[in-house]
Amino acid sequence: MNKRVAPAERQPTDWQTPAMQRRVRRRYAAERRFRRLGVAAVFASAAFLVYLLATMLVQGAGGFTETRLALPLDLRSRVAVTPAQLRGPTADLALAGAGLESAVDAAADTAYGAQGGAALLSDGAWLRVRDAIKHDPQLLATPVTLDVPVATDIDMAYKSSGTRESEAAVAALGAHLSRGVNVSFFTGADATDPTRAGIWGALKGSLLTMIVTLALAFPIGVLSALYLEEYAPRNRWTDLIEVSINNLAAVPSIIFGLLGLAVFLGTFHMPRSGAIVGGLTLALMTMPVIVIAGRNAITAVPPSIRDAARALGASPIQVVFHHVLPLALPGILTGTIIGMARALGETAPLLMIGMRAFIAAPPGRLTDPATVLPVQIFLWSDDVQTGFVEKTSAAIIVLLVVLLTMNGLAIYLRNRFETRWK
Repeated sequence: MNKRVAPAERQPTDWQTPAMQRRVRRRYAAERRFRRLGVAAVFASAAFLVYLLATMLVQGAGGFTETRLALPLDLRSRVAVTPAQLRGPTADLALAGAGLESAVDAAADTAYGAQGGAALLSDGAWLRVRDAIKHDPQLLATPVTLDVPVATDIDMAYKSSGTRESEAAVAALGAHLSRGVNVSFFTGADATDPTRAGIWGALKGSLLTMIVTLALAFPIGVLSALYLEEYAPRNRWTDLIEVSINNLAAVPSIIFGLLGLAVFLGTFHMPRSGAIVGGLTLALMTMPVIVIAGRNAITAVPPSIRDAARALGASPIQVVFHHVLPLALPGILTGTIIGMARALGETAPLLMIGMRAFIAAPPGRLTDPATVLPVQIFLWSDDVQTGFVEKTSAAIIVLLVVLLTMNGLAIYLRNRFETRWK
């Protein structure tokens, strides 16, 4: 009969031997290398971010300013408009019909050369004069000097550098040129002239699109998360729904653009490039993100909250809407804001539904043709005129500020309303 051999007792490790000391040194060296690589990765990421922001600020700072020319005007014998015409809604039409644009060009020729004075002015210079006259009709009755925007080549030469002719013109004008805040950049829409182009049309289109997206994606996403987490039975259908939602959150955004093109435009024949179509398309893309964030927030609520509510006689609906949902709402809002920030920066799905048209006026309704800020940046970056380079960078800065604001709001909500369970 074989005897069972008892296993030999394991001797304690002697960490003082040369072999073990070498192993310890190698382990510590590997840990130090890992830490150095982590610190280097953080510094590299920060350096790239600083480089990106610095480049955008340097290139886009000029987009927030404009170059102006002091233009002497005497419109007493050139523009015949009565004060009554300036008080009505037809003031713009009356001034245009009275030849204000040609009068401004003639004044520029008189002041700065009969052959090229008008060429120094922007296409929107007479519009600046028109607004000043509407604000103060006395300008039609007395000589005055107004600062009006200059042409693109003069503007670029005054700010940084330009062609030899434009730099010579800037040197000749000298003290007649000045620099100020470009208010029209924040109040205007797209234009063929860089000195008249603004972001308000695209920004308003983004706001209308985000309103539609939030109005659809948030309630549907939150109710879907509540049903899946609190009411849905555990079977194959709910498993299939959960897998589908997780997959939809990872689908490329252009697929949702194709879906919006086929369904909203091809089937329901909704207005092309309207903010309502863009909002519906982005709502389809944002909804899975809200559902996943909502489910995670609802799961984080301890079961003891539900048990205590039921013990006090609360109905299942009261448990969910009076106790679980208020406690999960901060996490849901955080996920919603992050999803909305992602939707705000999307371009591909909106290009598929036609929101890349030239929109010269801000949209007034959800069905009006509109564009959004990322698409506007894309269109300006593809323009050959040098004046749009700084406009593109300036619009990127505005978009980054909006995105950082939304992400900062998400962080604030998370820290402000976060409940720590003990």
